[in-house]
Amino acid sequence: MRCGILLVTHPGLGNALLQVVRQLLGPAPLPLHCRCLEVDYHGDPLAALPVALDAMNALDSGAGVLVLTDLYGASPSNLASRLQLLHQHCRRVSGLNLPMLMRVMNYPHLALDELTRIAADAPTYGAIVDNA
Repeated sequence: MRCGILLVTHPGLGNALLQVVRQLLGPAPLPLHCRCLEVDYHGDPLAALPVALDAMNALDSGAGVLVLTDLYGASPSNLASRLQLLHQHCRRVSGLNLPMLMRVMNYPHLALDELTRIAADAPTYGAIVDNA
């Protein structure tokens, strides 16, 4: 069993990141099952809760679901916080970016807690200062 990945982001971001990851990894299916839920800027994030729960249930094969959000404290992150309360095998990491998503995809065999740590550590590995 592998963890599922749910991206909960502002409009345009999650699907764009997923599209880039698919291009970079090639034609094979993604190593982890992923879905993207984009939360409207001016809508009520709790209105998306039933759709988010359906996505969580579809992604959870028994190993849990890692929810990646773009900005802590914003509507997508608040929705993800609710998911954590309602779904026992759910972890949330905010600050989603391309290096984080790529890094998570490189560890499909890890358990939920380990995958959560990999996602949380990703910004450290993905930010490079080039003084050349």
